[in-house]
Amino acid sequence: MPAFAADMPAKAARMVVPPPPPAWDLAFGSAIASDYVWRGITQSNHKPSVAAYFEPRYNINKDLQLYAGIGGASISFPNRAAAEVDFYAGIRPTWGKASFDFGVWYYWYPGGSCFNAAVPTDGCAANGSLPVNGNVAKTDASFYEIYGKMNYAVTDAFGLGAFVYYSPNVLNTGADGIFFGGNAKYTFAAFGPGITPYISGEIGYWDLGTSDVFYSTTSFPNGTPYASYATWSLGIGWTWKVFTLDLRYTDTDLSKGDCNAFTSDHTAVQTGHVTSINPGGFGSNWCGARFTARLSADLTVNTNLK
Repeated sequence: MPAFAADMPAKAARMVVPPPPPAWDLAFGSAIASDYVWRGITQSNHKPSVAAYFEPRYNINKDLQLYAGIGGASISFPNRAAAEVDFYAGIRPTWGKASFDFGVWYYWYPGGSCFNAAVPTDGCAANGSLPVNGNVAKTDASFYEIYGKMNYAVTDAFGLGAFVYYSPNVLNTGADGIFFGGNAKYTFAAFGPGITPYISGEIGYWDLGTSDVFYSTTSFPNGTPYASYATWSLGIGWTWKVFTLDLRYTDTDLSKGDCNAFTSDHTAVQTGHVTSINPGGFGSNWCGARFTARLSADLTVNTNLK
């Protein structure tokens, strides 16, 4: 017994209890991309885009985090909006190998102009010019979504994810939409000066509803029933310290005609793409196959600046 008792303090001294995470943290970053592709559709008219974000975080404990943030990106929309500005907030719980994210996201597109002299709403009576293809656009395309995401670490190198987003008024068109899907990522062992390669892929489906009368056609005078579509991507990338270089191929199954009906692409000039919701026949290449390159930097105060 004396020997056992004497051994107890030594064993206790060897026990290492990790300190709790700091309550407050701040994540921020920026990126430049050859094209801003979102859900398979370009938001920058296939031109380069820059983005940045700022995200305060509060760790209730090591398995539960609250967050809010603001971000922005350069875009090229039919209504000539100045930029995309994002406001978002949510909660991130973790249970074992599974991590979750629930929140709300508001997409704000300030500085837009209306194009549609035929419908004297949304300021169009004062600004009735139209693109050469006759497409129309509201002054304000802003809208919000609620979302839920999950990631599961199958191993330290391989992860699987799933997500769902819902909006009652996608891009202020009047149409509701549910976007859902899954993704996967495999991270290889680092090589050289800490360069870590990975491969990742994602598949999603956007179930879209019917627009309001502003986006109606002669065949659908009460609103256009947008074509729902699938989108997918496959990419490779490398991380080094706070930097990530991502090379990615994306595509959708939207036809050029249905893409034009949904996006109101002001650059659509091709004809011969008549569909039930696109009687004018103009076709958009905003939803087709695309290769993109993106360089980003992501930091947190507690990890990178201490």
